[in-house]
Amino acid sequence: MHDLSLYEKKIINDEEFPVQMFENQIRIPGTYCHAHWHEHLELHYVLKGNGIFYCNQKPLPVREGSLIIINSNEIHEGISYTTDFHALVIIFEMGVFSKEIANYNVIFKSLIEADLKINELIMSIYEEENEKGPGYKLAMKGKLYELIAYLLRNYVAQQLSEKESINRIRNLSRLNTVLKYIQENYTEVITNRELADKIHISEYRFCHLFKEIMGQSPLNYINEVRLKKAYYLLDQKEMTVSQVAAAVGFQDYNNFGRLFRKHYGFPPTKVWG
Repeated sequence: MHDLSLYEKKIINDEEFPVQMFENQIRIPGTYCHAHWHEHLELHYVLKGNGIFYCNQKPLPVREGSLIIINSNEIHEGISYTTDFHALVIIFEMGVFSKEIANYNVIFKSLIEADLKINELIMSIYEEENEKGPGYKLAMKGKLYELIAYLLRNYVAQQLSEKESINRIRNLSRLNTVLKYIQENYTEVITNRELADKIHISEYRFCHLFKEIMGQSPLNYINEVRLKKAYYLLDQKEMTVSQVAAAVGFQDYNNFGRLFRKHYGFPPTKVWG
């Protein structure tokens, strides 16, 4: 599983403090983090700027004060819309940090806004991390336990059985080859049969599995990949709208315009112009 292109293995060396914390700052609009998944729980608290995250392709608009929760085994990526996007990132090795919480196999709500308790805890953790006073790791650990307990009591969206959790990892592993292939070949015509052959299952089973994991059809996912690439190219203003449509794999210009407007809420000419 370690050789999966979208799989990211987090290594946290300090067993006494099995939490990785850092600031991620993006100075230009664009990619905040590329699409990937991992088995750790990851929090992103936006300190400045706005943008959008995709968790299993679900769009989550974010701004200052937003808390994004990346659950274990969730494909996610982030995009900054501003010239200064600044976030505090906290990554938990939950099996070591708290076996009690890890055993719950919970799925937290992906986006939390305007919760004063969370904001207070996050900023207190951030202050401890910056100051690094005597016993700061002990103080942070206490606050982190309080934060996770608060999320567990107030923001659980779903609880998985052990079997469901194992199946979630196994199915993501099977789809990784497909997702990598789409990322590398989105400019070409891609069929369901072609993708099913990549993981050696029937076309029917593939379509069912893909929709179960990704929440949409393979075609919709492929078009979303193309539309994200198109937005980036349009924003560069180096090609015309029709040239961008062709460059990302849309054979029908009118269909490109319709899908772009549906996905972003405005026509591609607004970005290009």
